[in-house]
Amino acid sequence: MKKLGVVRAESYNKLGSINHWGLDWKKAIPKVKSFRTPDTLGLPAKLMDWTINDVAKAITAQQAACIDAVIKKIYKRFPGIENQKTRKELCQQVKTLAILDNPLLHRLIRKEFQRGHSWVKNQIVYQKVGYKCRRLSRNTYQLELAGLRRGKRNKIIVKSNRQISGQIRLIYSQNFARFEIHFLVDHGTVEIPSERRSIGLDKGYTEAFYDSDGQAHGKNLGRLTTKKSDRICSKNRNRGRLWALHKKLKKIDPAKSARILENNLTRKTENRRYRKNQSEIKAIIGAASKSLFKGESLKVFAEDLTQPIRNKRQSKAMSRKLNSWMKGEIRESLQKWADWTGSVVTEVQPSYTSQVDSVTGTLLGKRSGDNFTRFNGVVLQADWNAARNILSRGTDKDITRYMSKAEVQAVLLRRTARYLEGMGLSLLDAVELGWLNCKHTKTRAFKQLLNEI
Repeated sequence: MKKLGVVRAESYNKLGSINHWGLDWKKAIPKVKSFRTPDTLGLPAKLMDWTINDVAKAITAQQAACIDAVIKKIYKRFPGIENQKTRKELCQQVKTLAILDNPLLHRLIRKEFQRGHSWVKNQIVYQKVGYKCRRLSRNTYQLELAGLRRGKRNKIIVKSNRQISGQIRLIYSQNFARFEIHFLVDHGTVEIPSERRSIGLDKGYTEAFYDSDGQAHGKNLGRLTTKKSDRICSKNRNRGRLWALHKKLKKIDPAKSARILENNLTRKTENRRYRKNQSEIKAIIGAASKSLFKGESLKVFAEDLTQPIRNKRQSKAMSRKLNSWMKGEIRESLQKWADWTGSVVTEVQPSYTSQVDSVTGTLLGKRSGDNFTRFNGVVLQADWNAARNILSRGTDKDITRYMSKAEVQAVLLRRTARYLEGMGLSLLDAVELGWLNCKHTKTRAFKQLLNEI
C-alpha cells in the first residue's frame, strides 16, 4: 500500500495539471510509466496499472465537476436570449483543450479547478483477475489477493451480505485497525415507462421532503437533527471548561491535568455517539426517499441547494442547526432511489419558491412558519405551496436553473404587475394593501417597472 501510495501521488502530480484537460483514462498508463516503472518500486505491473487508472478516473470526475461550475458562471456572465449563441460556443470550448486559447475560460477554469494531490497510502485497487473470492458461510467470504510475492496470494476473511465481484478497493483503516473492502453492487435493471408522472419536491428541515401531492416524508428529521445539534453544543461547552481547567493545572498539578486529559477529553465515546446519530438521520432520509417513489418511475423537480444562502442573517442557534442539516445526504439519497426506480431528478432555481402564491404564480401573499396566507386571506400549507411552485418552475421557460436571484425576482415582479393590472391595481397599491412585501420596493427591478408604468 505504501509503494502504491508513491504511484498515486506521482500520478496526481503528472496528470492533475490543466495541460491534461479532457484526459482519456485509458491512455494514462504510458504517461506515468514514462518516468516511473514498476521495477523501481518492486511492484507487480498490474497493481501499478490499476492504481494509475483509478487516479485518472478521479481526475476525470474532478474535471467534470469543474466544467459544471464553469458553465454556471458562463450563464451568469452572459444572461438573456441575445447571448444564447455565445453561451453555446463557450460551453463547447470548455470541454476541450480550446480553453487554453480563450483567456476568459482559462481564467475561470484556473479559479475552479484545483490541481489534485494525494497522500493516500492505505489503498490497493484490484480488478477481477487480481483476486479470488470463495464463500465460506452465509455472510462470510475468503478473498485471495495478489501481493508482492509472485505466485502467492494473501488470504483475508470478509463479512459481507453480498457476493464480492468486479473491481474492489482494499482499504486499511488505521482508526479501527481493520481492512475494508469497497465494491459496486448491481441492483438490476428497471423498466422505464414512456411517460412519467411529474412531481415537485420541497426539501425541508422539519421534514425531509414535502411533495406537490401534499404528502410529507421523513417527519422526524428535524427533531433528530435538533437533538443531535443541541447535544453536541452542550457537550462542547462542558469540554471547553474541562480543557481550560486542564491547561490551568498543567503547571500546578500535572498528574491531575493528565487524568483530565485521558478520562474526560478523549473522542472515542463522542465519535461513537456521533456515528450513531448520523446513522439514525441517514435511515430517516433513506426511508423518506423510498416512501416518495414507492417503486414508481417519476419525473421529480427539486431545489438546487448546492449554492450557499448569502445575505441571510440568523441567530447562532439557527445557524448551528442548519449547519448540521444533511442536505447533501438528502440529495444523494434522492438520486440513489431515482436511479433504482428509473426516475429522473431535475434541479431548478430555488429563489422565491416559498414566497410565491402557487395559485396565481405571483408574489402576492406572505409566508409565516408553516402557513402561507394568500392576498385574499386563504391559508395554504407553506411547504405544499413551495412544492407546487417547484413543480411549475420545472417547466418554466422564463426562469432557468442558473439564473441569479435578482433575475428571478425581476421576472416574478413583472408577472405580479400584469396580474394586478387585470384587477385595476398597481404594485404600489399591493404594497399599501399588505399583499406585496415592502422589501421588493428597494430593488432595481421594482423601480424599473414603476418607470415603465
